[in-house]
Amino acid sequence: MSIRIIPLGGFNEVGKNMVAIDLGEDVILLDGGFYLPAIVALQETERVYSEKKFRSIGAIPDDTILDKLGLRDKVRAIIPSHAHLDHIGALPYIANRYNADIIATPFTIEVLKSLLYDEKIQLKNKLVPIQPNGSYYVQGKNRKYKVDFINITHSTPQSAFLAIHTPDGIVAYSNDFKLDNNPILGLKPNYQKMEEIAKEGIKVLICDSLYAGDNRKTASEKVARTMLEDVLLNTENRDKGLLVTTFSSHIARLKSIVDFGKKLDRKIIFMGRSLAKYTKAANKVNICPFIKDVEIATYRRQLEKKLKTVQKSRGEYMIVCTGHQGEPGSILDRMARNKLHYQFNNQDHVIFSSSTIPTEITIENRAALDARLKKKKVRMFTNVHVSGHAGREDIRDFINILNPQHIIPAHGPHEKTQPLIDLGKELGYKPKFLHLTSNGEKLVFN
Repeated sequence: MSIRIIPLGGFNEVGKNMVAIDLGEDVILLDGGFYLPAIVALQETERVYSEKKFRSIGAIPDDTILDKLGLRDKVRAIIPSHAHLDHIGALPYIANRYNADIIATPFTIEVLKSLLYDEKIQLKNKLVPIQPNGSYYVQGKNRKYKVDFINITHSTPQSAFLAIHTPDGIVAYSNDFKLDNNPILGLKPNYQKMEEIAKEGIKVLICDSLYAGDNRKTASEKVARTMLEDVLLNTENRDKGLLVTTFSSHIARLKSIVDFGKKLDRKIIFMGRSLAKYTKAANKVNICPFIKDVEIATYRRQLEKKLKTVQKSRGEYMIVCTGHQGEPGSILDRMARNKLHYQFNNQDHVIFSSSTIPTEITIENRAALDARLKKKKVRMFTNVHVSGHAGREDIRDFINILNPQHIIPAHGPHEKTQPLIDLGKELGYKPKFLHLTSNGEKLVFN
């Protein structure tokens, strides 16, 4: 028996992550995400989406490769690693192609359910929630495969480092992760379980290498919390408008924002459907302790009514909203364009608890947003943020713990993945055990 790894997306670009693990009689799919720059561009022109349209613009993984290889009917499970759209966004449009359950942590399952509800899509696939640090047995044609959902830290809750146990060794999939020993929400990485699977023998590690070229250890989320505290509590904002924008899926970051908003004695309003979607999903699995402390406004009438109130008493409120990437149609974008009932005043505070995603369309959108805000003479606080991805030194520690036989860098084009190959050589790996690959290639491990 051999293990064949088939990258379907995420090895030539940042996004649309998907990998097929071909075990002969059985195939397990990992992730199924959007290529977000293509989605952002599409949103500017149309709102009706379909699998056909997404394929035509390269927004979803090319899983039709499996049809050509005769593997489609061998797919036994679809296992997303976490709830980010570049890992689960495509599943509503392609999962029906497979007679396979979708297995993920509870928060990831709830976010997927909300995506299906929003797009009025019904899947025939059974959705199976597995708790962090739990295990699941995938039924193959003639055998079962144990899959460990090892808790790992990232910028969204209940992210899983997946370990697929096969007769020829473990396939380990860590896409995305950081090593945060002081998370604001949830558990720290399960190092004990990592050491256990290392002793069993990891045949191949598919590893997040987005920042493998950055000579750093990624800071803990507690650092971002301290940065927020400094900006919110130690900068004079009395009687000023106060708006914070961040990633809707970053529940730990939202918790910190709410905590400091309460210390300022401000009423906190979450604005936008994306924030509503993720916070409600978190609440359903009991990981949203701040839900009782916020008001959520989603639809236009709600937003306009609430913004009229905030406009009159801006020193009493803190707005938390979408739009940190300058996405057209987001709450912050519409406010900056005077499309909502709120006018920024001179010296209002706008806090970006985020980084700008380094794609051409996002950089352009964000630059346009910044220019509009500067014209309104607001005070902007940018990059109040730490990354959710491991730096080179985190990856070094990770590999030293796991001691895999083979390493496949993932999550980006070759300029992002090549540095992990270089790190592997530095760690003593021979070139034949390091695999720089692209979408559609096939790697065979005997």
